[in-house]
Amino acid sequence: MTAANILFVVVGAIALLVGLGMVVTGIRAGVDQRPRNNILLIAGMMLLAFGLILGGFAIAYTTAGPLDLNAGTAL
Repeated sequence: MTAANILFVVVGAIALLVGLGMVVTGIRAGVDQRPRNNILLIAGMMLLAFGLILGGFAIAYTTAGPLDLNAGTAL
C-alpha cells in the first residue's frame, strides 16, 4: 500500500466512525422532538456511506491487479 492509499483508508475509517456516531446520536435523541435529529440522521448516513466507499475503493485499488485493455481478449 502506498502512502496515499493508507491516507484514503484512514480518512474513510474516520468518516465512517463519525457518521456512525451521528446516526446513533440522531436515533437516541428521537426523531419526533427536533428537526436537528433528522439532520443528524441524514448527514450521518451520508458520511457513513462516504467513508465506507472511500475506504473500500482504496483497498480494492490496492489489491486488484492492473487491467490491460489492449490484450484483445473478451471480458
